[in-house]
Amino acid sequence: MSRADVHGPIDFLLIEFEEDRLTGEAAQALLDLVDKGIVNLYDVMIVGKTVEGVAYAIDLADGVDQLGGFADMAWVRSGLLTEDDMRQAADAMQPGTLSALIVYENTWAVPFVAAAMAAGGEVIAGARIPAQDVMTALDALEADAQEAEAPGSRQPVAATRSGG
Repeated sequence: MSRADVHGPIDFLLIEFEEDRLTGEAAQALLDLVDKGIVNLYDVMIVGKTVEGVAYAIDLADGVDQLGGFADMAWVRSGLLTEDDMRQAADAMQPGTLSALIVYENTWAVPFVAAAMAAGGEVIAGARIPAQDVMTALDALEADAQEAEAPGSRQPVAATRSGG
């Protein structure tokens, strides 16, 4: 098995921007992750939705001003994203917004996956848990723990006679 045969988890993100114009900050942060070898990009598509609800894609190669730094990612085209993906992304969007639809590989995981496979392990399941769901669950657990530790919240313990 060569290193080229090992891959990290591959995910997609749809990031909606409130205005119909992107700044370069998000794109630069994404390119920084690529430069550091943390992720590998497969596809980037900019999807727009008019205030009337009409979906459209913006060709990154056109380099239009409203793309911000995402225009620098015109080279990121594997062909995985289709017009159907664009329509599905638009269905999730608010009218009058732009979104970046990004397919990427978590290359930070490649050494771990390779080591696990070399030791006879096999990835048999994986899933993406929305970060907000995890944060909400952790907050609830912390609140429960604090409530259990609060004075007066403990269950009374029956007194026992000792030394008798």
